[in-house]
Amino acid sequence: MKELSTVKKETVYIAAWELILSAAMQAVFLVLKKWDYTVLLGNFCGAAVAVLNFYLMGVTVEKSLDREEKEARKFIQMSQTLRNFMVFAWAILGAVLPCFNIVASLLPLIFPSFAVRLRMFTVKDEKPQSGGEETIEQK
Repeated sequence: MKELSTVKKETVYIAAWELILSAAMQAVFLVLKKWDYTVLLGNFCGAAVAVLNFYLMGVTVEKSLDREEKEARKFIQMSQTLRNFMVFAWAILGAVLPCFNIVASLLPLIFPSFAVRLRMFTVKDEKPQSGGEETIEQK
């Protein structure tokens, strides 16, 4: 079986946390008796945008490694601009359209940052397998 790339592994991790935190958010809406279809629809779309944004960021970084520094910087900046536009466009749609609950639409956009911060506490420092410290210049 082929091993997943780092980008895919990390995206699955982010998607799992999106699912967990989204379920918790849905439960809060239910307890507060504020739940309706707009909460579910806004949550689903917001989570999809958040996971897609994270995935595209990872792919961009991965692809920029094969480029010269100046070209890579331009590529990353262009990707960031387009991804920010996508998130901003969703935020506007989630806030203005009546078929989406505004809180349920926007809150999932910050779930990946929570998951990334949590990941920093759970991932151990990985040492090179060769036994010696390897620098970028040695690779």
